[in-house]
Amino acid sequence: MPSPELRPLRVAVAQPAVVLGDAAATAAAHADAVSRAGARLVVFPELSLTGYVLDAPAVALDDPAWGPLVSACAEHGTTALVGAPVEEEGRRSIAVVAVDGGGVRVVYRKVHLHGEERDSSTAGPGAAVVEVDGWRVGLAVCRDTGIAEHTAATAALDVDLYAAGVVDEPAALPVIRSRAVTNARACGAPVAVASAAGPVGPRHGFPETAGGSAVHAADGSLLAAAGAAPGELVVVELEPRRG
Repeated sequence: MPSPELRPLRVAVAQPAVVLGDAAATAAAHADAVSRAGARLVVFPELSLTGYVLDAPAVALDDPAWGPLVSACAEHGTTALVGAPVEEEGRRSIAVVAVDGGGVRVVYRKVHLHGEERDSSTAGPGAAVVEVDGWRVGLAVCRDTGIAEHTAATAALDVDLYAAGVVDEPAALPVIRSRAVTNARACGAPVAVASAAGPVGPRHGFPETAGGSAVHAADGSLLAAAGAAPGELVVVELEPRRG
């Protein structure tokens, strides 16, 4: 069970405008979202730093593009969960990168790849959590959210919050929401889903995307949701579960 000492956690889900081919400009949009949110945790969509461009260069963890985002996180006391392609020991993955005032680190790699992703990326090892102020945050990327075994493995890690970044077409928004409800009930925890907005992957089937980033309560009910436009975000203060 979660620790009774947990305090409320201010959480945001953001859908920054992606400047295809310009990670520095897109990172600046992430930094702006962090500044506007004023939240302890900000969740971004799948591959949010590059867009859904499967042959985009991997983003090194020491790339200067991270600098403004690290600075924004330091200023606002934020941990940002950013989607980016990373390469480690010769293996490329679709990763969740945690950014805070202390720097940048990979905390999760997408497990359930599909389609062209299998040609360019390696699947991650499995369910994982990152801790923010003692909250155990379970992590997922897009298709992971629809795989029951992955949700069960995440729930087994005794998570206090389930956070996911996704990319999908506008018509798929009901599916994104339905999966969030399923994941909330399975984990007995709130769910924060950051959903890409705008043209983030024109060459890979996503000339437009759903947006609608949202936070759900542990019972699956919708607490807050963004619209379809790039640049939107929503912020929710979540209360910890009680023993």
